[in-house]
Amino acid sequence: MSGGIDSTVTAMLLHEEGYEVVGITMKTWDYANSGGTKKETGCCSLDSINDARQVAVDRGFHHFIIDIRDEFGDYVIDNFVEEYIAGRTPNPCILCNTHIKWEALLKRADALGCAFIATGHYARIKRENGRYFISKARDLNKDQSYVLWGLSQECMARTKFPLGDLTKPEVRQMAHDWGYTDLAKKGESYEICFVPDNDYRGFLKRRVDGLEDEVANGVFVDPEGNFLGNHEGYPFFTIGQRRGLGLAFGEPRYVTDIQPETNTVVLGKVEDLVRNQMHVYKLNAMKYPVFKDGMEAIAKVRYRDRGTLSALYNEEDQLRVEFQANVKGVAPGQSAVFYEGDDVIGGGIIFKSRKD
Repeated sequence: MSGGIDSTVTAMLLHEEGYEVVGITMKTWDYANSGGTKKETGCCSLDSINDARQVAVDRGFHHFIIDIRDEFGDYVIDNFVEEYIAGRTPNPCILCNTHIKWEALLKRADALGCAFIATGHYARIKRENGRYFISKARDLNKDQSYVLWGLSQECMARTKFPLGDLTKPEVRQMAHDWGYTDLAKKGESYEICFVPDNDYRGFLKRRVDGLEDEVANGVFVDPEGNFLGNHEGYPFFTIGQRRGLGLAFGEPRYVTDIQPETNTVVLGKVEDLVRNQMHVYKLNAMKYPVFKDGMEAIAKVRYRDRGTLSALYNEEDQLRVEFQANVKGVAPGQSAVFYEGDDVIGGGIIFKSRKD
């Protein structure tokens, strides 16, 4: 329970269905250590923890706060920093779901004698031929299947998503009807929880001693390698970035490649962002035991991506993904998720992309 509307309604629904509910709020990050300037908000704030606890008190079920800051920092935050230093763009929320939140929740569920865990994600879990897999939510505007591609069979077998068949307006109405009017109006945060001011560059500088000096005086080049100017360091740029380049051109320029070995950032035109294939690693097969060589799927390369029909080919421990139509802004470090209709076949991390 994060203290937000979705996890609160999830708990209420299960409670009304007769389940013995235990509320868990996870403390993942200490804002005082972030060095940012924004007021503490989101799932780790004291206000949010108190909101979650109040619902439990009102409804008469137990509520616990668990401290997973060490696990979170060692895995999620360290990976976040390492990926940017490697010239990639990570998605820490997906990593947290896959390796921290579910593992931590299941561990506490076992200790408390709970059979299942439930979250406020907008997604559905299905089972066919002995395999569990994620499927899109009824509310496609809120669907979160993309961020859940890394869940294991064991995790999905013990997970419930009560909001998967509901729309966000229906959830808000439920909160209102149950007397939580303020909660029904509560806004949502889309920031990275440990970067509350949304300034990941500042976070990296504070986190890595001497980083600014180490990566200073990087160079911008065009796709042909011609010098365009200097920049403050390659970790502070992402594929597809247009603003904040510090250079003026007669037409829009975008970050099309990041080369950490030489502290080089390539700037090109929008057409230079186009790719027709990518390689994906750190794979998790979900609907089927393996990715079938040559199978077709809809590949999404970012959360709001509509997806592109693609063919998947096994190459040792990676997938080579050939897009049927050109795709812009394929960023190494981001997640690639493969769909068959509404169902998630599986996913992985984008390793590299290219255009033949």
